[in-house]
Amino acid sequence: MAADSTPPPRAAFDAPRLRILWSFARPHRRTLAVGLLLALAGSALGLATPMITKWVLDALNDSASLTGPVTALFVLLVVGAAVSYRQWCMLGAVGERVVLEARESMVRRFLRATVPALTRRPTGELVTRVTSDTVLLREAAAQSFVGLVNGAVMLVGSLVLMGVLDLVLLGTTMAAVAVTAALFAILMPGIGAAQQRSQEHIGRLGGLLEGTLRAIRTVKVSRAEERAAERIMADARSAAEYGIRAVRQEALAWTVAGSGIQLAIIAILGVGAWRVGEGRLEVSSLIAFLLYAFTLMEPVTTLSQNLTSLQAGMAAAERIRQTADLTAEDTTGEPGRDASARRPADGDTGTQVPVLELRGVSAAYGPDAAHAVTDVRLAIPRRGHTAIVGPSGAGKTTLFSLVLRFLEPVDGELLLNGRPYRDYSHSEVRARLAYVEQDTPVVPGTLRDNLLLARPDATEEELRRVLCDVRLTEKVEALDEGLDSPLSSAHVSGGERQRIALARALLRTPEVLLLDEATAQLDGLTEAAVQDCIRSRAATGAVVTVAHRLSTVVDADLIVVMEAGRIRARGTHGELLETDPLYRELVAALRLATTADSEALT
Repeated sequence: MAADSTPPPRAAFDAPRLRILWSFARPHRRTLAVGLLLALAGSALGLATPMITKWVLDALNDSASLTGPVTALFVLLVVGAAVSYRQWCMLGAVGERVVLEARESMVRRFLRATVPALTRRPTGELVTRVTSDTVLLREAAAQSFVGLVNGAVMLVGSLVLMGVLDLVLLGTTMAAVAVTAALFAILMPGIGAAQQRSQEHIGRLGGLLEGTLRAIRTVKVSRAEERAAERIMADARSAAEYGIRAVRQEALAWTVAGSGIQLAIIAILGVGAWRVGEGRLEVSSLIAFLLYAFTLMEPVTTLSQNLTSLQAGMAAAERIRQTADLTAEDTTGEPGRDASARRPADGDTGTQVPVLELRGVSAAYGPDAAHAVTDVRLAIPRRGHTAIVGPSGAGKTTLFSLVLRFLEPVDGELLLNGRPYRDYSHSEVRARLAYVEQDTPVVPGTLRDNLLLARPDATEEELRRVLCDVRLTEKVEALDEGLDSPLSSAHVSGGERQRIALARALLRTPEVLLLDEATAQLDGLTEAAVQDCIRSRAATGAVVTVAHRLSTVVDADLIVVMEAGRIRARGTHGELLETDPLYRELVAALRLATTADSEALT
């Protein structure tokens, strides 16, 4: 098994971790208070039962009527059942609301976080925090606080009433309880530490499993199923190992608690029988005292269960709260709103202002990382097609990340419609852009959901038009449920995914259409149709592509050549063939040159 690099957990009941857990329960403190009152009422009814039993025994001894004590026992039963039912319903509902609020908070936090903040963590681990960690949180936040207070009150109440019956027997009981409590206090921190380590490994397991399943084709072709399974199972075994440690210590704690109570009962029987024989204690009082001793098991069990639940809940709450550290994007703007007030007015002045401009922009993917792009200066006109080419690692995708605000520059600034990006929220910038990734994912849902993702108010006619533009009409008509057919990345080809993404982007009619080699997985006929869409769009707005095919490059109004994070040349296809050696090499290496271009190179 691989060495465990998890940092050592903190003390089991340190105040910061307890405060984190309480922060999830705090919004429901009034309901929890009512639940506590109901729990205390139920405990009070339970504590009254042995005394009424003594009443029954005394009535039998005195040949008195049993109507009063039996009626009282029946009333306690009915009222106790009603109180218990109401308490469980109330606290159960609070637990579910706590889980819902934690999940909603995390899901929204994930979706509002910056792309670098999210991609630094395994997706599966983030999913685990939304699923399994919140389940552990439910019991701790909704039940543990109430259970601990109620258990403590019930324990104290039992001991007080036992003292009313006989102080000598109470002293015998207290000695056993004190030994049990001391042993329990020693065992509890180890339970919490083991549970925390187990949860950490479960999170790692989720991340590895998610990534492996995503790359399942590569894993199978590489015949690496067993190796991949072993990597995943290493964390599964570690989680099980720490889980077993927690179970063992939990079992020991429970055994100690149960044995302590049993020891107390044995002592009570011995001492009580002696005191009855001496005439210092009534038999009815001894029986009532024994009933309290048996009842004592309930608060001890309640305390142990809720302490264990609290341990797991604090570890889960801490992991959930860690997601608050994810850097969030600016959400002050309204998603998708029309910010035309910030757009230059139509006319000569407006059309002369580039829709996008990068002024001396440099960027890196971390505070200590080398620059991915350096001193980039580029203006994108309001109409026309700009292609960006360069070898792998030249910074092409980084430029798109900057334009889309997935990444913030470390130097220089970007402008949209002549105004700095800092004047816009993230959503206001993206309201004017549409983006098609090279490895286009399928968003969970139906085909219609995927198309309407960025423009939910599009009409059926508009949907049909863009599907026709990207040659998807026949594909949709062949589906049993048409646009309402569920999509799965496993059943949609790469070319179809690209066309769905392009149709979604065209439906937006954005100011700037960003295409990261959107025709890479298309056949020749479909690519020709898509190129017609690009040309049509470039006539009315800005199109920027990362290009690897000649069909994308030759028609571009401007081609930008990048190398090592810098712009080294710009011009048309013909101009760059004549003036830039790297561009000629790219064209030749990727077999993009036409016959005429090949002759020009000789």
